[in-house]
Amino acid sequence: MGLAFLFPGQGSQAVGMLGGLAAAHREVRETFDEASEALGLDLWRLVSEGPEAELNRTVNTQPAMLAAGVAVWRVWLAQGGPRPAWMAGHSLGEYTALVCAGALDLADAVGLVAERGRLMQEAVPEGEGAMAAILGLEAEAVAEICRRAARDQVVAPANLNAPDQVVVAGQREAVERAVAAAREAGARRAVTLPVSVPSHCALMRPAAEALAARLAEVEIRPPAIPVVHNADVCVHGEPQAIREALARQLYSPVRWVETVQRLVREGVDMAVECGPGKVLAGLVRRIERGLPVHPIGEPAGLEAALAAVRG
Repeated sequence: MGLAFLFPGQGSQAVGMLGGLAAAHREVRETFDEASEALGLDLWRLVSEGPEAELNRTVNTQPAMLAAGVAVWRVWLAQGGPRPAWMAGHSLGEYTALVCAGALDLADAVGLVAERGRLMQEAVPEGEGAMAAILGLEAEAVAEICRRAARDQVVAPANLNAPDQVVVAGQREAVERAVAAAREAGARRAVTLPVSVPSHCALMRPAAEALAARLAEVEIRPPAIPVVHNADVCVHGEPQAIREALARQLYSPVRWVETVQRLVREGVDMAVECGPGKVLAGLVRRIERGLPVHPIGEPAGLEAALAAVRG
């Protein structure tokens, strides 16, 4: 069996996430305790009790989601689940994949992604950036819309999530022009997203430069399991190449469609979404309809995935 593990990013967080798994598996709380100690913030209390607005702050969401993905991974291993042949993560999820592949220590990664969130928030003053989801148009059509809508500003494809789902990012006025143009072009849906940081576009270059300096201070090891990176759909074994890929990711599109297609070409015939929610499972179904994906953020999903891999 060709098994891949997929790790979600921001957008999959919710107050109360992993409550069911935590009640049944001590690894969840142990992982959150370890991450909280490294960060100096009670992450489990935040994800269990909220408030939602605080959990949704980028600087908090990123370490919370990273801890959540690592916690679910540890539960999987504790239950005898097999190690996958491949890993990939969506945006922030790439860091989770690297922790689970043994390239990064959890304590280092938690501090790193909190810093990543802070740098992203500082790169563009609140209210000046925006992101929007465009459904029902192909990626090249959306790219052309962005080129026309940009004028003297920035707007570009940021997340290539599915063949007919592209998220764009940039300066608010340019994003709004792109949304209006997408509607005129016949998009099934074109809506601005409730986020304050325009991720994965040129506005993040200053944050990427600062992040690169931070990455240089962190120990990174060759991953024990290959991780397909967002920015170039490549696998990197050298620590310096991983650092460069993580910095580049901040201002480059998340090439999720190509990532899933590569996994299938490599022989993957089953995937597990390792973390809260089912966002990636939904995207994979729209990219490779025949690839089964098992979300394991809840006890029932975990049991179903374990049964599936055991045949």
